[in-house]
Amino acid sequence: MENQESTVGITIPFRKPFTFEGKEYTEMKLDLDKLTGKDVIDAESEARAMGVRAVMLESSKVYQAILAARAAGVTIDLIQALPAKEFSSVTGEVQGFLLG
Repeated sequence: MENQESTVGITIPFRKPFTFEGKEYTEMKLDLDKLTGKDVIDAESEARAMGVRAVMLESSKVYQAILAARAAGVTIDLIQALPAKEFSSVTGEVQGFLLG
């Protein structure tokens, strides 16, 4: 799966349409550059509240999913409901952004 740069960041195409709460998604657009330090701190607090104890949060799928939701303007519930392959693609982009 090849990711394409767009005017709003990264577009991750899905292998097949995904429906969540009555809305169909064929891709996920992540604007990681719009994230702020406050987003990162708030995501850390949210991940800790969800029980994440990882020392290096950048490697936590929960933390990555929270930041992905913020970058995409969707809920964490939508990110967590993605099929495994799409979830891994989305969270992998966030991890690459954080560690890159």
